[in-house]
Amino acid sequence: MAESVEDQTVPIGYLALVKGNRDYRSLWMGEIVSLFDDWFNLIASAALVAHLTSSGLAIGGLFVVRMLAPFLVSPLAGVIADRYNRKGLLIAADLSRAAVVLGFLLVRDARYVWLLYLLTAIQLGISGFFFPARNAILPDILARREIGAANALSSATWSVMLALGSALGGVVAGEWGIYPAFVIDSLTFVVSAFFIARINYHRSTDLIQSGGSLRAGLRQYLDGLGYLRRHLDVLAISLHKGAISLTVNGVFQVVQVALAERVFVIGEGGGTSLGLLYAAAGIGTGLGPILARRFTGDRAPLLRRFLALSYLICILGLLIMAPLSSFPVVLFGSILRALGAGINWVFSTTLLLHLVPSQVRGRVFSTEFGLFTLANALGAAAGGWILDNTLVDLSGMLRWMAVLTLIPGLLWFIWITVAKMPQPSPAGEG
Repeated sequence: MAESVEDQTVPIGYLALVKGNRDYRSLWMGEIVSLFDDWFNLIASAALVAHLTSSGLAIGGLFVVRMLAPFLVSPLAGVIADRYNRKGLLIAADLSRAAVVLGFLLVRDARYVWLLYLLTAIQLGISGFFFPARNAILPDILARREIGAANALSSATWSVMLALGSALGGVVAGEWGIYPAFVIDSLTFVVSAFFIARINYHRSTDLIQSGGSLRAGLRQYLDGLGYLRRHLDVLAISLHKGAISLTVNGVFQVVQVALAERVFVIGEGGGTSLGLLYAAAGIGTGLGPILARRFTGDRAPLLRRFLALSYLICILGLLIMAPLSSFPVVLFGSILRALGAGINWVFSTTLLLHLVPSQVRGRVFSTEFGLFTLANALGAAAGGWILDNTLVDLSGMLRWMAVLTLIPGLLWFIWITVAKMPQPSPAGEG
């Protein structure tokens, strides 16, 4: 795609991106369906575990499996995304998940909950291959000036699907039953694969050679880690999602459930208040990057400064929530917290897409995704342990989260102040 120098520096609008780039439009449509499925599946599988076991520990185990499975496959996922046709990988992942989800229909009583965990691990493990390949393919189908808009649009899409997928998953499971929900879940993966198949994409010549041995794969993964070791700025950017998941997002998954069940109980078991807290997260993560991008455009120095600002916005949201003065105030604080997290997610991804060359992009994104899922799991586990085994109450947890979130924010501010910032790497340069 030929662009003038001026075209390359002028960010594109969201509507122009979707209308003008057919390949991205197909990927985005697949993303809409895939994200809808993620939340739809979470509601259905959690409802099934709760129905069969009536155990909070069993439900917690489901969330741990969902978080850790992508982490465990992340080394292999990065190598695969840099070895093979990324479009083919995305289609194979969707069709594989469509088949795996149908296995949930076999889980009919508490004796087979282990099978649900196993199928969940396989499904989310396959997702661990899907997302690095999806991020890695973006610069292959986008012009440089389209990357920022595409990332902000993805954040908004995630937020809308969070609300819509969770809501419809609950409605379908409640009105039609849990098992029909899994059938619909499987079909959504097929629809996603259909849209991705429409992308006009061919295997990049920059991808690494496909040495088939385990030793070759391990060496290629270590080469990817070596790239991060040699490019400390890229490594620092890759740590943002994990940092904010460890100090905020993972712990907050536990905190918001406790808030709904113990403090602001609306609806049976606090179900309505929990739904509203999820909706607040969707609003914040969707609006944050779109609003911030009006000030930053796609200018790297401003993206870096707003990454530092994203931590302060999260801290402000947590401090507003901490007194637990009223539910509307808590919702407002939750929106601010999510607004900062959304900026953090989208702007760190945008910087990586600009900086990382094609032949290591899959391994960098799989490493980032693995760190994110591990941090999320550790944060949630720590939050549950603190809540059950210490005297720290919910207000205290929110304040401590704010204090801890200040640490990565300050470290990043120091880094962008004293370090020499690299320029984006030309394609093919590792």
